[in-house]
Amino acid sequence: MQHRFNLIDVKPCFKAFLPPLRVLALPLLATALLCPARAQSDSAQAGPPPSDGGFFPLNQVHRGQIATAWTVFTGTRPEPMQVEILGVLRGARGPGQDMILAKLKGAKPEYTGVVAGMSGSPVYIGDKLLGALSYRIGQFSKDPIAGITPIAQMLEVKNLPVNTQWASTALPHTQSAQPSDSSALPTGAMNFQTMETPLVMSGFQPEAIRLWQKQMAGTGLDLIAAGGGSGSSKFDPDGHFGAISPEAIASVVPGSAVSAQLVRGDLEVSATCTVTYVDPKQLLACGHPILQAGTVSLPMTTADVVETLASPLNAFKIINTGDPIGTFTEDRDSAIRGVLGVKPHMIPVHISVHGEGADRNLNIEVVDLPALTPQAILVSLYDSLLQNNQSSAETSYHVTGSVNIEGYPPSPLDLWAPAGDQGSAQLSAALQTDQSFAVLYANGARQGAIKAVDLDVESIPRRAQVQLENARIDTGNIVHAGDSVIVEASVRPWQQPARNIRIPIHLPHGLPSGNVRLLVSDAGTLDRALNPPRLTARTVDLETALAQAKSQHPADRIFVSLLLPDAQAGVNGQTLSALPLSMANALEPLRTAQDVTLSGESAVVAGQAPAGGVLSGFQLLSLHIEPGGGLN
Repeated sequence: MQHRFNLIDVKPCFKAFLPPLRVLALPLLATALLCPARAQSDSAQAGPPPSDGGFFPLNQVHRGQIATAWTVFTGTRPEPMQVEILGVLRGARGPGQDMILAKLKGAKPEYTGVVAGMSGSPVYIGDKLLGALSYRIGQFSKDPIAGITPIAQMLEVKNLPVNTQWASTALPHTQSAQPSDSSALPTGAMNFQTMETPLVMSGFQPEAIRLWQKQMAGTGLDLIAAGGGSGSSKFDPDGHFGAISPEAIASVVPGSAVSAQLVRGDLEVSATCTVTYVDPKQLLACGHPILQAGTVSLPMTTADVVETLASPLNAFKIINTGDPIGTFTEDRDSAIRGVLGVKPHMIPVHISVHGEGADRNLNIEVVDLPALTPQAILVSLYDSLLQNNQSSAETSYHVTGSVNIEGYPPSPLDLWAPAGDQGSAQLSAALQTDQSFAVLYANGARQGAIKAVDLDVESIPRRAQVQLENARIDTGNIVHAGDSVIVEASVRPWQQPARNIRIPIHLPHGLPSGNVRLLVSDAGTLDRALNPPRLTARTVDLETALAQAKSQHPADRIFVSLLLPDAQAGVNGQTLSALPLSMANALEPLRTAQDVTLSGESAVVAGQAPAGGVLSGFQLLSLHIEPGGGLN
């Protein structure tokens, strides 16, 4: 009679078969025959998986061979499980990219099935490394069938040169992350899919996790698993993350769990898979890409598997990330490669949130990778606002700070997200900040690295909306050049009484006689007057983007501008007002070929005052300039 064991009946297996022999030492063969789960446990105690037996040739693989795979089910120590080879699928992963089909056997894998986070688990025939578990079939397969990436294809990644200049900082682009072409391999009615690399998002609110999933939908990084972060990723007194641990490096063997950190610090986002191959300088893991991003720089840490969760829909490992051991430098089709003992390049992000209560400071580092960096900053800032005790539906946010680019002065940020009926103010603040950062980060002309992003957020416990109701010239509209004029504006804060703001301005002595218009406005209207929208979209270079960021006017002020009958030009993000006619004619041919705009009217800011909140609205006033000198 054949008896099948699972995790539930492992303990009583000796009681069922050999009650009189509890005190006797059983031969290993008898133990394996009568209680395979116990045999596997005993084998796990024998030592780590082989690491110096060489590689098993793909051309010698055939159906019926018995192999051994190693992975971590709990803790940090790999355990063996039996693997039955079913055959080789020629070209299943692409032209010339074969896959070995196998069935996992034994109590644990038959109970859990193919587990997310198991990818990269090394498979040995004898003491020779065959490859890495990396693919599964379907979603509800009753048998634990897995695909193995042959080790020869993984070793191609090992032999790539180590690039210490991290191409991710030198080749920014604006494309979103796309799923790997090999993430789903069609095979009739079902698909071979890479074993998922679920993310652990430690310290994030559910709303922030949902935003991440929405931003990363379709990339393979939208599957979130339970788990925790690592205390070793906290800042040390010098403002840097903890040093790489030689003891942790020494503990890594084939079959160990390792994590790649996308965000680390007070918040953490990490992806975990399994080590396939280790030598004194580097390791290979996963057996498939995370994003197939090419050259990367991701912190590499050990991982502790708290538990392996069995599920017919999505079995995965619950993990805590561990100590830093190096840097993942390649994310390729058949493996990810990590270099031991090397520190990664990351972008420091400092977020300070303050208001009526206690301040909250977050220090994190995010990956420098175009497909992920903007999303990581967006979700991290959003989460920091969600976890603020001053937050409510009526809270507005004022974000200031800077983006520091190597070789340039800091680019300022000054953004407002007033509470209102248009959605979450926290999300609006995070989206605006992320958009401003992305304009600089994804600029094709940027060569210097992003040195840091510093964000200071003021939470304001009210709707910081102010409406301009009307404006008038308090001193009369018949004036002379050189006069001082008082403009009085009536503004109404949200659900509060209207109040008057008096703004003194001084008229230039050179104003010609005749009518001149005054623009009393919010910052957005003024910015559009100074830098009119282009008829056709044009990608701006970094110098222009930095100039535009510096020239933005604060949204919480009211402005009075003279609209003069002189030419105005916008060149590389800078506004040139009151241009001579000869210069305007010289710039005219450049309008279509370069980043130049021309207008027949110049806007010159003559005065401004605090509005008490985010102002909206504008009004035009007229002045009549009399000839001759003014009285005041």
